[in-house]
Amino acid sequence: MTAPGQQQPVVELSGITVEFPGVRALDAVDFRLFPGEVHALMGENGAGKSTLIAVLTGTCTPVAGTVRIAGERRRFSGVADSRAAGIATVFQETQLSPNLSVAENVMLGHERRGLFGIDWRRTRADAAEALGRLGLDDLDPKTPVGMLSPAQKQLVALARSVVDQPDVLVLDEPTSSLDQAEVATLMRVLRNLRERGVAILFVSHFLEQAFAISDRMTVLRGGRLIGENATRDLDRAELISQMLGKDIESLRALKSERKSHHYAFDGMPALHALDIGRRGEMGGTDVEVQKGEIVGFAGLRGSGRTELASLLSGAARADSGEVWVEGERVDLRSPSVALHHRIAMSTENRRTQGIIGDLTARENILLSLQALRGWSRPLSAGEAGALIDAYVEGLHLDPVDLDRPVKMLSGGAQQKVLLARALAVRPHVLILDEPTRGIDIAAKLDIQRRVSELAAGGVAVVFISSELEEVVRVSDRIIVLKDREKIGELSNGPGVTVDTVVEMIAADIDPRLQ
Repeated sequence: MTAPGQQQPVVELSGITVEFPGVRALDAVDFRLFPGEVHALMGENGAGKSTLIAVLTGTCTPVAGTVRIAGERRRFSGVADSRAAGIATVFQETQLSPNLSVAENVMLGHERRGLFGIDWRRTRADAAEALGRLGLDDLDPKTPVGMLSPAQKQLVALARSVVDQPDVLVLDEPTSSLDQAEVATLMRVLRNLRERGVAILFVSHFLEQAFAISDRMTVLRGGRLIGENATRDLDRAELISQMLGKDIESLRALKSERKSHHYAFDGMPALHALDIGRRGEMGGTDVEVQKGEIVGFAGLRGSGRTELASLLSGAARADSGEVWVEGERVDLRSPSVALHHRIAMSTENRRTQGIIGDLTARENILLSLQALRGWSRPLSAGEAGALIDAYVEGLHLDPVDLDRPVKMLSGGAQQKVLLARALAVRPHVLILDEPTRGIDIAAKLDIQRRVSELAAGGVAVVFISSELEEVVRVSDRIIVLKDREKIGELSNGPGVTVDTVVEMIAADIDPRLQ
């Protein structure tokens, strides 16, 4: 990559200020993006990252400042203007049509025309060429997008964005739903684009991915520019300090708290599953969680983490094995039965299986408790108010957000609402599936700290995360899964690291595949 000082920026924002009613979302922000570089835009939720992207994509007009593309001053009145200026965007939620084929999605708006309408043979050939330029020759252009994995959909969205051969590619949380192997594929594609001179703006909450792929980093906080650095000159502690506006002692303190915490073993597990399984989804598995213990589920995507959690929470019904809750054998035939036994779960997919988007945050928090009590015994205003106040304080929820539709809140706020809903039933067993996915560091620390406090108070916790470092940091014991089977357990301690877990997964080779 050519050093930034030796070339003209392809994107240069100067003094960009954006205001919404009562909020200054960006405050005189400067930003530069050069050809042939990957530039990571970092910051918490609410830092201004999405607003800066909106300025670049023409969906938001600044009240002050200038936008220059390839040295020319521009004023975008919409997405079409931005695309005409050579800027393409791939959002976290891929905007694809599942009923159309890969070729139809990639070439949407760019179909080849013939005498009798669209020439599908040439259109599919162009789609195959676009995929091939990204090293995606293995994707069949005729395949319906609805049959693709999340990673493949992300790559199809990327292929569609580069059909116009843009000078600038904006990626908004492109890896949030991908596993490690899928992330590696995406990173390879991005490096190929960088080598061809494309300027890439990379927005992600995953720090390690940002360090691995980016050449430079810009940090925003509270709508203001905090710093711009070459990635090689910025260590992780300094980046986190810039993002949070304070040092990282809170991270160190959390780790110390977990390592010094000892759960109370009294011989009676809060939850004990024996050979629990479901045909075609999860092999027979033993799980034991003590009161006050945090048990992490670790494994790659498809390892069975969510499937096992679903069996333990009643979201899926087991067809083998048995479950004991505090010494009583129970049939977890539904989530409502699990709730009655004080087993609560916060689901992995908060948007489609967790929050009720059109209800307020307040209404979402109260849902499970009201369902447990029965709709003939509505919560009084006093009970509801006291409960909400407790979680506003305990989870650092913004009171302003309580009466807004929960779909309008940030990812971190939505995740806290789901956690509050689960805690409202005063669970004895709490199952958290990806509770910190796609949220900023401050919200992540809040949730991790609260989980530790719950365990210290006697709650049995199952903690699932695709970030192995996070599982190792918060867990007392780790159950390792692979290919929808349990392959081992680790008692956590100073000698246990991410490498320990990875080595266990890698070493467990099915002899049938050798």
